[in-house]
Amino acid sequence: MPESKEGGCLCGSVRFRAVGEPLRAHACHCKFCQRRTGSAFAEVAYYPEEDIDITGGALTAYTHRSDVSGRWLRMEFCPVCGTCITIALERRPGELGIHIGTLDDPSSLKLRRHIWTTSEQGTTLIPDYAERRMLGLNESDLDQSTRKGAARGG
Repeated sequence: MPESKEGGCLCGSVRFRAVGEPLRAHACHCKFCQRRTGSAFAEVAYYPEEDIDITGGALTAYTHRSDVSGRWLRMEFCPVCGTCITIALERRPGELGIHIGTLDDPSSLKLRRHIWTTSEQGTTLIPDYAERRMLGLNESDLDQSTRKGAARGG
């Protein structure tokens, strides 16, 4: 049976389970992620949508249209405490991102990539082993992560 990661919101009203390994996981330093998290960056792990089971009631959604690409990004929150649980990207249909800080054990995922470092605030220590991307991911990165998911049965 594949490994799973569980997590939830601050108040405990929403819980989730993500089955298998993520397609990709990274820290995003773009201005949008800084604004939406109220922090220096967002840490997100992306899974095939069908590999994530969310329980505890309906989430509240907010859809934003990117200033850069013009595509939508949809965040889903706990309606009680406001914790952002998921993010979906128009660019990647069928995938759902889980905010790593909502995992019961956030240290179970080691981030090896930081993207949009051109917007990095300058106070973040990015580990030497981590790949740095000045901008976001390109299509070949995303195609490789989809192939990785297909190889593991996702």
